[in-house]
Amino acid sequence: MIKFYIFFICSLTLSSCSLRKDDYSGIFLGGQIVNPTSRNVTLYKGTRPLEMFLLDENLRFQKKYDSLTSGIYKLEHLPEYQTLLLEEKDSLWVRINATTFDESIVFSGRGAMKNNFLINLYLQQENENNFLATKYSSNKTEFKEIIDSLVIEKKQLWIKMDSLNKLSPIAQKVTQAAYIYHYANIRERYALLRGAKWTPQEDSLFFSFRDFLNYKDNDLSFFDPYVNYILNFISQKSLKPNESYFKAKETTDFNIRRLKTLDKEINGKLLRNNLARAIAFEELLKFENHSEHDPFLQYYATVNNSPLYLAEVLDLHNDINKMSIGKPLPKVKLQNSKRDVINSASLELGNKTVLYFWSQTQMNQYRNTLDRISDLQKKYPKIKFIGICIQPFNSLVDQVQKMMELNLNEQFALVDFEKASKSWVLTLLNKSIILDRNGYILEGFGNFYDMEFEKVLKKS
Repeated sequence: MIKFYIFFICSLTLSSCSLRKDDYSGIFLGGQIVNPTSRNVTLYKGTRPLEMFLLDENLRFQKKYDSLTSGIYKLEHLPEYQTLLLEEKDSLWVRINATTFDESIVFSGRGAMKNNFLINLYLQQENENNFLATKYSSNKTEFKEIIDSLVIEKKQLWIKMDSLNKLSPIAQKVTQAAYIYHYANIRERYALLRGAKWTPQEDSLFFSFRDFLNYKDNDLSFFDPYVNYILNFISQKSLKPNESYFKAKETTDFNIRRLKTLDKEINGKLLRNNLARAIAFEELLKFENHSEHDPFLQYYATVNNSPLYLAEVLDLHNDINKMSIGKPLPKVKLQNSKRDVINSASLELGNKTVLYFWSQTQMNQYRNTLDRISDLQKKYPKIKFIGICIQPFNSLVDQVQKMMELNLNEQFALVDFEKASKSWVLTLLNKSIILDRNGYILEGFGNFYDMEFEKVLKKS
C-alpha cells in the first residue's frame, strides 16, 4: 500500500492544543474528511453509536466530551471505519482522505502517538499479507519461526514508542494487543487452513503462545485483533479430529459447536456476548443454511444474555426472510443522477433485472464490475442491469460516470446506507439481487462472480 503522509498543524485550529496537560480535562475529538463519501461521521463505543457528526462547510467535525471513559472506540465514515484509543486529557485531531481511507489517516494533538502507532502497525501488517500467504505451505517449525521474528520486530517498535510516551496501563495493553493477538491469530489460521494432524509434542510447541494470552479481557472485547484471534481459537477448538475446516465452516452444526466452545472456554460477560453475536452473524449470513437456522438461534439464546444483541440477531433473521425468493423487494430510498430522491419501488424494471452494487472508495472493484456487466449484457441482452452506489452521488462520481459513458438512467445511489443495507441485507459489494418485471425476488443473495449466479440469469 502507498502511505500518504498528511500533516496538520494543531495550533492553527485548536486553541486547546496550547494548554498544558494538567490544565485539561475530558476528551476532545475533531477531524477533517477530504473527498468525503457522505456528510456524516459516526463515533462508536462497542456496537453502540455515541455521536453522529455532520461535516461542516470545511468538511470538519469536532466535540469536547466530559464523560467519555478511556478505551477503544471506532470512527466510521461509511463504508470504512478505523479504531481509536481515547483517554482522559486527550485532544485528538484526525485527518482522512476518504478515497484512500486507511493509508491516509494521520493523527495529531495529545493522544496522537499511540493512535498513529496503531494505524501504522495495521498498514504494516496489511502489507505482510501477501508475503505470509506464500508461507502457509511451510512446515510447522518454519512457520512458527517466521511469525516469531515478526513478533520480535513489532515488539521492538512498541518498546521504542512506549519509551517516548510513558503510556498508561490501558494504552500499553491495547497497543501491545495490536501485534500480539494479530500474530497469534495468524498461528491459529495456519492450524485451521493446513488441517494438519498434530502430535502431542507438536501441539505443545506450536500452541505454546496460548499460555501467555488472556481469554477474558473485557477491555479488548471490541478490538478487532483480539476478537479475530478469539474467534479463530474457538474454531480450532471446535474441529473434530481429522475434520476439514473448509467443509465444517459451511455447516450450521459447526457454528453450534463454536457456541458450545465459547460457553466452555471464554469468560467475561461483555466479551462472551460480543463473540456470540459475531458467530451468530456469520451463521445467519450463510444464506444457503437458512432452513437450519432455527435450532442455531435456539442455542444462541442460551449462550447470549444481551437482550439488545438477541434483538439484532433476530432482526437479521427476519430481514433475510424478507429477501427470500418470491417476496417483493423491500422498499428503500434511492438517489438518481439528477439528485432526486425516489422510492426503489418506482424503478423501471425489465423482464428480468439485476441490481449490482459499488462503492466510491473501491473504484477498482467498480471497474471490474462494469467489465463483468459488459460481458453479461452480451450473453443476456434482454436482462436489465441497474448499478447502485452505496454512498450518495457527488461531482467526482459524475465525472467518472460521464468518462465511462454509462447510461445514467440505470445508475442510482443509496440515500441512507445503514437503513438500506439492513433492508436488503447488503454485506458484500459482490452481492447482486435479481428481480422479475414486477419487483419480486428471483435471487436475493446472488454473488456477482459465482457461476451459480448465471444459472438464475439463464432461466426464462
